Amino acid sequence: MKLTKKSHACVRLEKDGRTLVLDPGGFTEEDAALGADALLVTHEHPDHFDEGRLRAALEANPAAEIWTLRSVAERISAAFPGRVHTVGHGDAFTAAGFDVQVHGELHAVIHPDIPRVTNVGYLVDGSVFHPGDALTVPDHPVDTLLLPVMAPWNKISEVIDYVRELKPRRAYDIHDALLTDLARPIYDRQIGELGGTDHARLAPGDSTGV
Repeated sequence: MKLTKKSHACVRLEKDGRTLVLDPGGFTEEDAALGADALLVTHEHPDHFDEGRLRAALEANPAAEIWTLRSVAERISAAFPGRVHTVGHGDAFTAAGFDVQVHGELHAVIHPDIPRVTNVGYLVDGSVFHPGDALTVPDHPVDTLLLPVMAPWNKISEVIDYVRELKPRRAYDIHDALLTDLARPIYDRQIGELGGTDHARLAPGDSTGV
């Protein structure tokens, strides 16, 4: 697979001429979802789910479909009957030739006074895991972890311990739009030295093989 990092939590995966896009939200480039054959959305927060970006992708490709949890599906399914699929923890499906397993149920705690929304992570082709906004540990080895490094709901010690627990072969940063250029070297060094795995950061638009 070819993995292309887009801004914040969005990534594009390409294989055999088909494209899967995960979490094209409001912090992501407006065209991030265009050209997708399939789209996955982890949860309803606007930095992961932008209705306009999804609509544009579905309108541009009449064969494109979305897999997501109920709270997102309810907001877009009426306009695209039969093309929006509701999934939850434990589900498995094939999207545009990619095999996907669903792991996780709830968003990480932001603050005890803020109700938790549902959140699912996606393990693609048994290799690449996007956890959304949670530190979910799937019951399956992870080769490539898309690592949420900076959010209102986490701190760097939790990020490092998450990498240690999953033991992926490599980890690439996502959820990083809030991380300033001044702080990036600190995160790179600490996660790289303490996480126990190959850790790297891709700039938006950069690609790598996974």
